[in-house]
Amino acid sequence: MIEEINDAYKDMSKSQRKIADYILEHQENAPFLTAAKLGAECGISESTVVRFAMMMGYEGYSDFQRALANDIQQKLINKTESRTTHYRENKNEILKSVLVTDAQNIVDTIHLVDSASYDMALDLIMKARNVYVVGIRTCAPLASYLGFYLNMIRSDVKVIDSMNINEIYEQLFWLDHEDLLIGISFPRYSMRTLKAMEYANEKRASLIAVTDSEYSPMNMYSTCSLWAKSDMITIADSLVAPMSIINALVVGLYIRNENSVRDNLGRMEDLWNNLQTYRGDEFTDGV
Repeated sequence: MIEEINDAYKDMSKSQRKIADYILEHQENAPFLTAAKLGAECGISESTVVRFAMMMGYEGYSDFQRALANDIQQKLINKTESRTTHYRENKNEILKSVLVTDAQNIVDTIHLVDSASYDMALDLIMKARNVYVVGIRTCAPLASYLGFYLNMIRSDVKVIDSMNINEIYEQLFWLDHEDLLIGISFPRYSMRTLKAMEYANEKRASLIAVTDSEYSPMNMYSTCSLWAKSDMITIADSLVAPMSIINALVVGLYIRNENSVRDNLGRMEDLWNNLQTYRGDEFTDGV
C-alpha cells in the first residue's frame, strides 16, 4: 500500500497529496480513521477522501482502509518474525535480551512522558464522579491492575470487562460529562477500545489515553495522553513500560491523598481479616 501511494504520488492533485502525506506520516494511525475524520485531519472534504481511495484502485474507502490496515499488520508480523529469528539464533542470550529490551522501553518512555499530562491525569482521576477503565486483549491485565488500585484510592471505579462492543456500550450507558474513561491500547490497537473512547467523547466525558506515541489513534479523543514505549517480543507484547506508567499514576494518587488512602486501606484490612481473605492461602512471616 505504501509503495502504491509513493508510486502514484507524482500524478496526484494537491488535495490528494495532503491525504497521501498524512497516511505516509501516520501509518499506524491512518487505518483507524473514518473518511470524514481523515478528511478533517487533512483539511479537506470526506468526498475527496473517498475519491482518493477510488483513484488508488479500490471500490470505496472501506476497502482502502482494510488494505491499509492489512499492510500495517504485515509490517508488525515481519518485525516479530525478525526478532524471533534473532532469539532462535541466540538461544543462550534470550533471558538477557528480553530484559534489555524491556529496560530500553522504560528508558525510551522517560523521554516520551509529559509531566503536564501526568499531572492532568491525576486531577481528572480524582475529580471524576465515576472512573471507567477499558483495556482489551493483551491490555486487559493492565486495566485490571489499574482498576484494582484505583478502588483502594477512591470509590466508583469500574473496569469494563467484555470482548463484545455492544456489551461495552451497555456498561458505559450511564457515563456522562462528570465521568472519566481511561483507555489503554497499544499496537495492534483495539478497535473496541477506540470505539469506547469515541462513545465517551460523544457523551462529553473526560478521557485519558494510555498508549504508545503521538501517532496513536487513541489520541484523537483523549483529554490527555500518557505515552509509553511498547514493543512486540515474538508472540508477547512488552508491557513493562505501560505498567510503569500505571504504577506512577497509583503512586501519584496515593501521595496526593495519603491520609484518605491510609484510612481506606485500614478499613480494607479490617474487612480482609474478617473475611479471612489472606488466611489459609497466603504465607506469612510466622509460617
